[in-house]
Amino acid sequence: MNFETYRSVLTRRSFLDRCAAGIGTIGLAQLMAADGLTVATPTAPEGAGRPHFAPRAKNLIFLFMAGAPSQMDLFDPKPGLRRWHGEPLPPSMTSDLKLAFIKPTAKVLASPREFSRCGQSGMEISDYLPNLQRQADDICMIRSMQTDQVNHHPGQSMLMSGSPLAGRPTMGAWLTYGLGSESQSLPGFVVLSSGRGASGGSSNFSSGFLPSTFAGVPFRGSGDPILYLSNPSGVSRESQRLTLETLRRLNDEKLRDSGDAEVASRMANYELAFRMQSAAPELLDFSDESKSTRDSYGIGQEPTNAYGTNCLMARRMVERGVRVVMLIHASWDDHTNLDEGLKKNCDITDKPAAALVADLKQRGMLDETLVVWGGEFGRTSLGQLKHVGDKVGRDHHPNGFSMWLAGGGTKGGHVVGSTDELALKAVENPVHVHDLQATILHLMGLDHERLTYRHMGRDFRLTDVSGRIVDDILA
Repeated sequence: MNFETYRSVLTRRSFLDRCAAGIGTIGLAQLMAADGLTVATPTAPEGAGRPHFAPRAKNLIFLFMAGAPSQMDLFDPKPGLRRWHGEPLPPSMTSDLKLAFIKPTAKVLASPREFSRCGQSGMEISDYLPNLQRQADDICMIRSMQTDQVNHHPGQSMLMSGSPLAGRPTMGAWLTYGLGSESQSLPGFVVLSSGRGASGGSSNFSSGFLPSTFAGVPFRGSGDPILYLSNPSGVSRESQRLTLETLRRLNDEKLRDSGDAEVASRMANYELAFRMQSAAPELLDFSDESKSTRDSYGIGQEPTNAYGTNCLMARRMVERGVRVVMLIHASWDDHTNLDEGLKKNCDITDKPAAALVADLKQRGMLDETLVVWGGEFGRTSLGQLKHVGDKVGRDHHPNGFSMWLAGGGTKGGHVVGSTDELALKAVENPVHVHDLQATILHLMGLDHERLTYRHMGRDFRLTDVSGRIVDDILA
């Protein structure tokens, strides 16, 4: 019997007559899949929704400060630089520096910022971040971050995917691949942007060679959260449902013929988009938020409105089961006009980021929500002048920079690692990007060595072939 003969014999009526309890089983399978109790499908790994061990955090909010904030002007005070200010360092101190644009003979630039000891912990934070100063006891500061990359695009790729090469899955994609999403009507991984845009673009939230259902979905901060999400005039929800049913049947046939997992991803994305038409616009309706909450995020104020809206939306998303929210703000790439550029970005982001941590804590959500703040690398302690008449800035610096984490099982009011007196390199408890990734996965209940995906004949993972859990971060 050929395939066409088989199809003519097995009509829909005969199928329903023969399947007995099959329809109920299909319904049961859908409910079990939602709870992560079924075996692997083309768009979900075996055990999806079930961590390897008890997690400390259920959700991740990554405040990605693309362009590389200056650590010695914000988080890592270096008064020793004042002794060298305006002078070049001896070659013995600069021989190991990775520099993108300046030469090792560039002159030292001491920071003019004032640092205060904040909270009961006495953590030192810059005067450019007065709101974060009040949250010092809730954050874990890493001052010894390291990466292998000295330029933005590969550096951002390294931070987000564990590799400078394009095409690898990013952290948010790995987490939704390993854990699934608790939301039925919103994506598991959502991206919100402000500022000029990151140089890495969509590669910062790509699913790489994972099925595309795990890629980050960019939302807009006003209007339709996603372009073309609303139906055009004259198209009812009922007619759209019929269209999707027709597409589903066609895609079912294509999936049976090809076995291509991306067809299943396409079907899942169509269905998710249909459900999002009702759920996504509600995210932007802040009428149920108190005025004091909106004010704390700086919503309706400038220059905080756009970033504050994104931070509040991130909190509302994790409340609704979104697994990973990435907030991209760019650019902190201050090769010139350091003081002005740094203050501008701090004025935009400090109040909303601090409000996010405080709001999560006040609502009892911080224990299960991991917040991460940082860029792809740091800035040099050597000054940079690109053109005559420019105000001084700083070059790229991968050997020792700062990031902070809050909630989700991290140790609040604690500093991890240190750099040397001149901020040239990490000297105590260096934390490589792969170590940070391994630790984030660990806090989310995943073993970074076990979370793998077979592609082109070998198993890949976020941390590539290295990475350790930084115990000093863990509460």
